[in-house]
Amino acid sequence: MNDPFVVDASVGFSWVYPSQASGETDKWLEQMESGAGVVVPSLWFWEIANGLLAAQRRKLLTTAERRKALHRLSLLSFTIDEEAGRIALGKTSELAEKHGLSVYDAAYLEIALRRKLFLGSRDEALLKAAKRSGVKLLG
Repeated sequence: MNDPFVVDASVGFSWVYPSQASGETDKWLEQMESGAGVVVPSLWFWEIANGLLAAQRRKLLTTAERRKALHRLSLLSFTIDEEAGRIALGKTSELAEKHGLSVYDAAYLEIALRRKLFLGSRDEALLKAAKRSGVKLLG
């Protein structure tokens, strides 16, 4: 599959954090590296940077490992959904309330819904909300 898709930060962590990796997320990374477009809100980068720093502070990663992970992710090509920020105060907030998600997680759902894209995540609540909303999941 070389069609574009949406991934949340949990997938990004799996690409650089060995304990989070799975065959499924490795396959999505291969698809991305083979030319499939990956669409994310700009907050994806903030979530990744913050999550890796939190892991370092909890002594789960060294400074060098965190920097290597950030560098590896910086080499990947993403499409940033420019509309997601403007929609956060409306549709995204409504989706978050309806499905019991954070507004951050609802941003990925909103992009997948609006753009009619597949969604990849390791977050069970987000996956359930996507199924209830009719979003196709990467598999």
